[in-house]
Amino acid sequence: MTKGSVCRAYRPFFPFKLVDENIISRCISKESKAQYELYKLLYSLMMSICSRYERNRQDAVAKMNISFLKVLNNLEHRSANVPFELWVRRIIINTVIDKHRSDKKRKSHEVLTGVIEETNEGEVNGYLEEMESEEFAEMLQQLPDKTGQVFNLYAIDGYSHAEIAELLGMSEGTSRWHVSHARRLLQEAIMKSTTKNLIQTR
Repeated sequence: MTKGSVCRAYRPFFPFKLVDENIISRCISKESKAQYELYKLLYSLMMSICSRYERNRQDAVAKMNISFLKVLNNLEHRSANVPFELWVRRIIINTVIDKHRSDKKRKSHEVLTGVIEETNEGEVNGYLEEMESEEFAEMLQQLPDKTGQVFNLYAIDGYSHAEIAELLGMSEGTSRWHVSHARRLLQEAIMKSTTKNLIQTR
């Protein structure tokens, strides 16, 4: 499973524009109707990201609302060179992982040692392309917390290992280990799901 090679519903970049500049301009002018329109347009994007990082739906909704307020408060300061949807995505991701960056009890640099295991990426990719997005979402939720965060950032949201290391206070090697570990766990989950489906169809 290479970077970005995941279930279609979870690929990190949108081939289309969700929000036009007129709505953005109206939101900058503090027009409440436009703000509500923007919320509706961004809801699916915001909730899908927050749900991948927060296992509890109530926590996901709380993070989504906090993220949206940050979007509204920073509209005037966004760079015109960055597509609006990608700018919003960055704000949401920064919001959902803030609690991990601000935890003073965590080590400044987490280090894990272990073998980075190779997986049959072609086989994993093939299964993921055919899976329902809901089933893949359930598998992501079963990953250990930190491994799930790193995998989400790298394979789905498009962050590099260097960016993840800086974001979560770990080494690049540790980031790679988490991605490798996630791939192995997902491969095992996919094989179990496939076997179960084969048995049920007999």
